[in-house]
Amino acid sequence: MTWYEKIIAVHREVTDSVSHVRRLNSERYFVWQEDGDNVLHASNNHAERAMQGSTDLYTKIEFDPWVEELGIAFDKAEISYSYTFIEYEEDTGFYHHSWDWEVLG
Repeated sequence: MTWYEKIIAVHREVTDSVSHVRRLNSERYFVWQEDGDNVLHASNNHAERAMQGSTDLYTKIEFDPWVEELGIAFDKAEISYSYTFIEYEEDTGFYHHSWDWEVLG
């Protein structure tokens, strides 16, 4: 399974309301994107490669259960992650949650 198939599967453990890079026209959805890779070099070759990225949840639910469910899905898939922030966007009415992750690929 490729790194992006792993990331898509983790999001689909929670919902089908997920997009790569672009925002959806919905009141509750995930957006994910890759930010670059982290390569381990050995003997002048790429010995291992991990893709780094982020996931954002946009929701109108103040204490959205998807926050915890995504963490559980990352753990289950053995994907390293950190929950980085939450902010309330007054102009849109969305709570914006964000995670950084790294997955072997």
